[in-house]
Amino acid sequence: MNTHSGRVGQNVFTASASFDAIGTHHHLIVTRPETLGAAIAIARDHLGDLDAAVSRFRPDSEVSSLARRRDGVHAHVSPVFAASLAAALRTARLTDGLVDPTVGAAVIASGYDADLADVRARSSRPPRLGGARSRTRDARAAVAVPGWRSVELDQGMRRVRVPAGTVLDLGASAKAQAADTIATLLAARLEGGFLVNLGGDLAVSGELPQDGWQVGVEGTGGEVRQVVASHGQALATSSTGRRTWTQDGEPRHHIVDPRTGFTAPVVWEQVTCAGASALEANAASTAAIVLGAEAPAWLAARGIPARLDPADGGPVVTTPGWPEPGTRHRSAA
Repeated sequence: MNTHSGRVGQNVFTASASFDAIGTHHHLIVTRPETLGAAIAIARDHLGDLDAAVSRFRPDSEVSSLARRRDGVHAHVSPVFAASLAAALRTARLTDGLVDPTVGAAVIASGYDADLADVRARSSRPPRLGGARSRTRDARAAVAVPGWRSVELDQGMRRVRVPAGTVLDLGASAKAQAADTIATLLAARLEGGFLVNLGGDLAVSGELPQDGWQVGVEGTGGEVRQVVASHGQALATSSTGRRTWTQDGEPRHHIVDPRTGFTAPVVWEQVTCAGASALEANAASTAAIVLGAEAPAWLAARGIPARLDPADGGPVVTTPGWPEPGTRHRSAA
């Protein structure tokens, strides 16, 4: 874990820490440095519970246990699992199914069946010979996406039923919902203000710096492409250039189009959206990757401020409410 202190605005000193958990990198900033240790502990505790509930890569997780069931009967789940699944189903409703938690088998078929480092190490080996690409496409085409409406959740009773053998992939929403949850927990238990950035899903809570939180929109190479101010808004970035690997000589990324079961076409290198919550912002940014060229119109019709960076290096596209590229310290409305 790395920590450092700094200043936001003229009179607000901050402390921050970065750490790794649930397979990605996180960053936490507090406006009162004395609360940093407690804030990190709260975040780590919640992420530990989340990993035990929804990780596809842990054989002892609740997601893995549910996928092994063949009877299709209701399963009793933990509060964290129930909340994460409820968030995933809300995401599916908000996006008209463009982001669907039942794509797990399709994601596995694309090669993302272990921690990303392991997947990349495997993909660096020479491809199989004799029509491996054709066989992979055929196998992926046969993977069914049951659809989010096939999932039954009684959140109060914490009971879940999915079609037998269904692999849930809650990654698109669980991390964003965790950012919202951790931000809420920090404001309830500690004094000051908080910025929680879980691998690109960003939520804020508590007291705000005078000029808002200055947030850098980073490219896939780590460079800051634009700085915007959050005065309470959440932000989320979905990318086709970060969680990538190759399978049988073909490039893959982690976002699957549930309408086809295939990796979403790479139209945008990344999409950053603002929202009332990190969950809503992430739902929009992930849906935009799936939609490709249709994304700007879809986002604008729903009043979602967004920045879309084309994969071909073309001009940045924005929707109403997002500051023009090249400006700094402007609010993402």
